[in-house]
Amino acid sequence: MVFHRGGAGKTAQPSIRRNYIYNLLYQVMTLLTPFITTPYISRVLGPDGTGVQSYTNSVVQYFAILAALGTASYGQREIAMHRNNKEELSRLFWEIELLCVTTTAACMAVWILVIGFSKDYAPFYAVLSMTLLAVAFDVSWFFGGLEQYGLIVARNMMIKLTGIVLLFLFIKEKEDLLLYVALTAATGLLGNISMWGHLKNFLVKVDRRSLKIGRHFKETLVYFVPTIATSVYTILDKTMLGWFTGNNKSENGYYEYATGFVNMSKILIMSFNAVMSARMSFLFGEGRLEEVRRRAERSLDFVLLMAFPIMMGLAGIAAGFVPWFLGDDYGPVVKLLYVCSPLVLVVGLSDYMGSQILTPGGKRAVSGKVIVAGAAVNFFLNLLLIPRFHAAGAAGASVAAELFITVMYLYLSRSYVKWQMLVKYGWKRAASSLVMCVWVLWLGSVLKTGPITTFLQIGSGGLLYFAVLFILRDRFLLEQAGRFIRRI
Repeated sequence: MVFHRGGAGKTAQPSIRRNYIYNLLYQVMTLLTPFITTPYISRVLGPDGTGVQSYTNSVVQYFAILAALGTASYGQREIAMHRNNKEELSRLFWEIELLCVTTTAACMAVWILVIGFSKDYAPFYAVLSMTLLAVAFDVSWFFGGLEQYGLIVARNMMIKLTGIVLLFLFIKEKEDLLLYVALTAATGLLGNISMWGHLKNFLVKVDRRSLKIGRHFKETLVYFVPTIATSVYTILDKTMLGWFTGNNKSENGYYEYATGFVNMSKILIMSFNAVMSARMSFLFGEGRLEEVRRRAERSLDFVLLMAFPIMMGLAGIAAGFVPWFLGDDYGPVVKLLYVCSPLVLVVGLSDYMGSQILTPGGKRAVSGKVIVAGAAVNFFLNLLLIPRFHAAGAAGASVAAELFITVMYLYLSRSYVKWQMLVKYGWKRAASSLVMCVWVLWLGSVLKTGPITTFLQIGSGGLLYFAVLFILRDRFLLEQAGRFIRRI
C-alpha cells in the first residue's frame, strides 16, 4: 500500500462562492446532458426499455448502499473537521477507504449469488456489478470534505461528455438496452477511478500499522441507518412499482422520467447544500455557533428563493414540455410531474436542514430515526397506493414521506431554523411564483407545443418572477443588486 506525500500545515479556507460556481457549472452540464440524450434514449428504448433499466438499477442500488455503509457522509464530515491536520487527514482517509473496500467486497460476494439465481435480468445484473464495484473507488467524499469541488466537477464533466459520445455511437435500437446499462455503469466506475490520481497532492505518508479501521464502524452505522432508510422512498418505490406491474415495465419508465425531471430541477439547490455542508461541519467543529446560525438563515433565504419558482415552473411547463421532449408515448409523465413537483421545495428544505445543520451538528443519529419513520410511511403508502394508482401512487407516497421528514427536521433544527423564518422569507417567493405559474400556463395554452414555447415559458417566467420580487422589495435581491451596482 502506497501512501502519498504532501505539504504540512493548515489548509487555506476554500471560497464558498467559487465552490458554488464550480458546482453550478457542473449542474448546468447535468441539466444539458439529458436535453441531449433523453429525447434520443426515450424514443430508441421506449417506456418498457427505460423501465427495465430503472428497475434493475434500483435493485443494485441496495447493494451499493450496503457497500458504502454510510462512509460517504461520515467521511466528508470527518475530513472537513480534520483538514488542518494533514497526518490525521491521511490516516482518516485510508481507514475509511479500507473499511469501504471491505464492505464492498462482502456485498459483491452476495451480489454474485443474486446474479446466479436471477432468471429474467441476470445479464443486466452482471453488467451492473460495475456500479457496485464503483463504490470502493469513490473518493469524492474526501475531496468534498476538503471543499475541493473544482476537482470533483472536472471529473464529473469529463465522465458526462464521455458518456454522451459513447451513447450516440453505440445505442441504436431497442436491442441495445443491455449495452446502454453497461455503458452507464462503466462510465461511473471509470469516473471514480480517475479521482485517485489527485490524492497524492493532499495526503502524507502514514504508518499502515497505525491504521484502525474498526474504530469507524460504529460511527458509519449511525450514518448508514438513515441512508438505507432514505433508499426506501428513493429506490424501493421503483422496485415495488416493478413488482406490482409485472412484466410490463412501462410504469417504471414513466416514473423514472418524472422523478428524473424533478431531480434535475432541484440540483441547483442540492448543489448549494452540498457545498455548504463541509463549511458548516468545519464551523460546528470550531464551536462557532453564532456564525452557524447566521449562515443557516442566509442559506434558508437562498433555498426558498430557488425552490418556489422551480417547483411552480416545472408544473407549469409539464403539459407542453413532455410531448416534444420524450415523445407521444410518454403522456402519463405529465400527470406524474403535477404530483411530484412539490418535491423540489420539500426535499430542498429537508436536504438543507440535514446537510447544513443536523449532520454537521452531530445529530445524524437523531435525524436517522426520522428518516426511518419517513421510510416506513413511504413503504406502507406504496403498498396502499401503487396497486391502485401505479406510478402516480408511488409519486404521492414519496411526497407524503418527504413532507413528514421535512416537518420533523424543522423541529430538530429549531435552535437554528424557526418556522417564522419560513414565513418571513417564503411568502414573497410563493406569491411571485404563483404569478409566474399563471403566466406560464397561459403562454402554453396560446402557443404551439414545442421547444420554442418551452424556452419562452422558462425565460419569460423567470424574468417575471424576479420582477415581482423586486416590486415586493425582496431583501435578498435588493442586497445582491446593491452589491452589483457598487462593483460597477
